Amino acid sequence: MNHSKIALVIIDMINDFQFKNGKILAEKAKILARNISSLKAECSSKKIPVIYINDHYKLWQANLNKILEYCTNPISSPILQYIQPHTTDYFLIKPKHSIFYGTALTILLQQLNVKTLILTGLAGNICVLFSANDAYMREYNLIIPKDCIASNSDEDNKFAIEMMQNVLKANICEHSDLIT
Repeated sequence: MNHSKIALVIIDMINDFQFKNGKILAEKAKILARNISSLKAECSSKKIPVIYINDHYKLWQANLNKILEYCTNPISSPILQYIQPHTTDYFLIKPKHSIFYGTALTILLQQLNVKTLILTGLAGNICVLFSANDAYMREYNLIIPKDCIASNSDEDNKFAIEMMQNVLKANICEHSDLIT
């Protein structure tokens, strides 16, 4: 993986899964968490920035510990054990679906001189897709490891991946393709 000007973005993996179909998504997130964790380890070893962007759960604080505490429950715990941010990672909250809307992400990416985003997380057909669209509109290159995103419905996830590949020109791969 050429690691110049790349950032790994982890979207909404710190999650309480307390919503309709949350248990379904949590089962898929267990698999993603392992894949993202492996990819994150590779990125960290190459000094590629890792950026967590998460819903705020009406706490309205970019306080990782409060959000982790709020989201920790029997459904989320097996996922959170793999996916917790380290002190060297960046952590931002988002008010809506896109990682760009109402966040400091644009400024952070400029300061890090990032040109390519590896997007991972939940939900593929909502937050990841909307974020990929906004990234494409901002002329970022996109890499989407398809085994690092999930949606409630496999059909919706497949459609989102096809949209990101065909419309947003994303490079679709497996996370293992990015690990050297």
